[in-house]
Amino acid sequence: MTPRPALVTFLLVTASFALFAPGCSRRESGSTTILQIKGSDTMVNLTQAWAEEYMKLHPGITIAVTGGGSGTGIASLLNNTCDIAQVSREMKEREITLARKKGIEPKMIVVALDGLAVIVHPSNPVSELSMDQLADIYTGKITSWAQVGGRDAAIVLLSREVNSGTHVYFKEHVLRHGVSGNKEEFTPQALLLPSSQAIADEAAQNPDAIGYYGMGYVSTGVKVLKVSRAAGEPGVLPEIITVQNQSYPISRPLIMYTKGEPVGLAKSFVEYLLSRDGQEIVKRIDFVPAVIH
Repeated sequence: MTPRPALVTFLLVTASFALFAPGCSRRESGSTTILQIKGSDTMVNLTQAWAEEYMKLHPGITIAVTGGGSGTGIASLLNNTCDIAQVSREMKEREITLARKKGIEPKMIVVALDGLAVIVHPSNPVSELSMDQLADIYTGKITSWAQVGGRDAAIVLLSREVNSGTHVYFKEHVLRHGVSGNKEEFTPQALLLPSSQAIADEAAQNPDAIGYYGMGYVSTGVKVLKVSRAAGEPGVLPEIITVQNQSYPISRPLIMYTKGEPVGLAKSFVEYLLSRDGQEIVKRIDFVPAVIH
């Protein structure tokens, strides 16, 4: 199977990590050093877990982690209001162009992998969808569960908001099938929710809802659907092995961006993320390690 571009990038970045390390940190009054990380809501719990363990190992260091979406993290990095942007998609060409106009050469570090889980209410009889069916549901071509083997009820569409890297990745790789020039968009009927947790909460209490989010947010209150690449092919669940071997169709890298060659505290922090201990935390938070030790 030919690797998709995002995961090819992951392999190249991981292989060359020893050649670089991340961006600036900020020294405040006294001896406290603060590292500001901002961006992907998908990554907030994971990065907070990393930060807590790192700070235990390095007293006097403060790592502040906030969400707001991948787009917000990238904008903050370029506006010098954070040191590291955590994102669940690669930077867009226009974002890279803007960065270079500001004299910044973004450095991408893949720190974990993720499978976007497609979830429904536990009572929903549907257990599997193809990529085409998912695209047709979220573009409004399929509007009833009866059209995909379920009960006769209107589908309630749950999505992340447009500033979310998860929203962008789902649009580009599911709705548009990764095809450059495809202009498919989410149907206006999709409910745009501010967080993965909001989607999880709504799907857990709405028997007609469907949503998607990073596999680290899957809980017992929802049912995870199998997803197949095409009709007639076997469906696959998002699991560590299926994301690593790319058999799960909606897999992606989770990324840290820094301004140029990373140095100082940011270098030390990212080295910790990719260490054996850091990657064990990835598994503990139910994402997929980017590095196999």
